[in-house]
Amino acid sequence: MGIIIRQALPEDAEGFLELLKQVGGETDNLTFSGEGVPFTVQEEKEMLEKVLNSESQIFLVAEKNGKIVGNASYTGFTNARMAHRGEFGISVLKSEWGQGIGSMLLEKIIDFAKNTAQAEIISLEVRSDNERAIGLYKKFGFQKIGEFKGFFKIDGEYIDFTLMNLYL
Repeated sequence: MGIIIRQALPEDAEGFLELLKQVGGETDNLTFSGEGVPFTVQEEKEMLEKVLNSESQIFLVAEKNGKIVGNASYTGFTNARMAHRGEFGISVLKSEWGQGIGSMLLEKIIDFAKNTAQAEIISLEVRSDNERAIGLYKKFGFQKIGEFKGFFKIDGEYIDFTLMNLYL
């Protein structure tokens, strides 16, 4: 398959932002659309530099033939009452769906959360109709803990999300 999962580096900033624009335009499952995220290349470089040696946060990229085709991030909470948990996000180019990249990224995120961030719970929100993603999360042991009615509003339509936790 030729997929490499590695920590995102500051020099990945431009490719990372390009990936987010593309995946944002391919699906309505993310918090952003085809315009991507509101960061400049320089701002993204600075953020990736800051995260490099963090014990509570990580950004990963999936690379195929030198191109970034997926990403995942984990952010652990740092205040005392919430430091036992964190959240993550994941996205993969539509052309790469079904290739195991999501599983590879999620495996690394769980390992980081458990062994570096020392998390006890990983939380996520996922569109309730995104069966592919929910199947992936269940495969790794995530459990549904609730539902958020109207989490997104796209073109005047409310979209419900499922809330899931993984207890480490």
